Amino acid sequence: MFIRVFVPISFLIVFTAVLPLSLNAQRIAIKAGHLFDTQTGKFVEDQVILIEKGVIVEVYGQSQSEKAGEIIDLSDSWVMPGFIDVHVHLESQSSPNTYLDRFRKNEADRAYDAAVYARRTLMAGFTTVRDLGGTGVNTALSRAIQMGKAEGPTVYSAGKSIATTGGHADPTNGFRADLIGDPGPKEGVINGREEARKAVRQRYKNGAHCIKITATGGVLSLAKSGMAPQFTMDELEGIIEAANDLDMVTAAHAHGAEGMKRAVLAGINSIEHGSVMSEEVMDLMIERGTYYVPTLSAGVFTVEKADVPGYYPEIVIPKAKYVGAQMKGTFKKAYDKGVRIAFGTDSGVSPHGENAKEFQYMVEAGMTPEDALKSATIEAATLLRIQDRIGSLEKDFSADIVAVRENPVENIKILQEVSFVMKEGKVYKRK
Repeated sequence: MFIRVFVPISFLIVFTAVLPLSLNAQRIAIKAGHLFDTQTGKFVEDQVILIEKGVIVEVYGQSQSEKAGEIIDLSDSWVMPGFIDVHVHLESQSSPNTYLDRFRKNEADRAYDAAVYARRTLMAGFTTVRDLGGTGVNTALSRAIQMGKAEGPTVYSAGKSIATTGGHADPTNGFRADLIGDPGPKEGVINGREEARKAVRQRYKNGAHCIKITATGGVLSLAKSGMAPQFTMDELEGIIEAANDLDMVTAAHAHGAEGMKRAVLAGINSIEHGSVMSEEVMDLMIERGTYYVPTLSAGVFTVEKADVPGYYPEIVIPKAKYVGAQMKGTFKKAYDKGVRIAFGTDSGVSPHGENAKEFQYMVEAGMTPEDALKSATIEAATLLRIQDRIGSLEKDFSADIVAVRENPVENIKILQEVSFVMKEGKVYKRK
């Protein structure tokens, strides 16, 4: 008995279109006209990257004989490791409706939004990100991408941020009295050392990869102060001890110097924003190897939107104008002094997919283009403790690769026009 099966022509067209991407060749060779060496910060001419099953197996000169069946010719391009953004928020994107959306959007709505923003980020050339605070959807999205259920960068998720009562990440700030309640460690609100440790362990239990705390007030929270410290040393030490026990990298949102100082002394791995960083804090960070993640994109964006009527609540506007105006000057001082810098944008405050504008802002503030590229590759990977497999184009590293058609050292803005994106050996964008 024969059964005739009719397959719609539309299915065949779609299947044929995705087949070359879904079935990676056993061996792929990328001819790179100019290859970025993260150790020297220089581009090396005429190299070949040999890839097997999503991993780089060899990098060699084009003068050698061919060793692969499939060739991707990027001889006219500047080829770099996939970019890493260590400070994003994939669940949302700033708009005049941001504060109302906390009441109007369900978790499922946020999940769909996050999937869109994740793909947009990947297509901009960012193959790895660290999501520093959401509802927990960010951790689920990380798993979905890892399992191939969604397209996006590799996501290292902090789950929900940790705050003190009334702190920047207290989820009920600005609510009316009967809705404020008393959120506890499960929601990321702690008071005292034991609650601090419990909040870290809860995030570990939830599947988070890292820990984010709000060491000072924030610009966009519905609270007056953006500078005041918000944790005691005892609380900070409890958080960091628990995180270290679980091998989780820690990050501290901080605008004011005292909150930064306490976090650095307690052993935090990175200071995020660092808007009004004192020289004392800079010296401490250099001494202890603490990273600085500047997020200049957020500063530029919030200053711009603070002048748009109705975009931010009134309590936010003076903070946005003051903090945003400090960030480039602080960045210049910290860079000149020798503080270690990793690339981060705070995308979600600024638009997703525009992450590469941060390169432009860093260079405008005084960083060399070569160091800006290193901050988004090997330095960011070192902060995340994945520098043995991500952040460089070397043998045994993941085949996360991006390319542009002009020399970014001469035109840093070209990084906003990525023409080629490969993640784990799969091509997602090719012009």
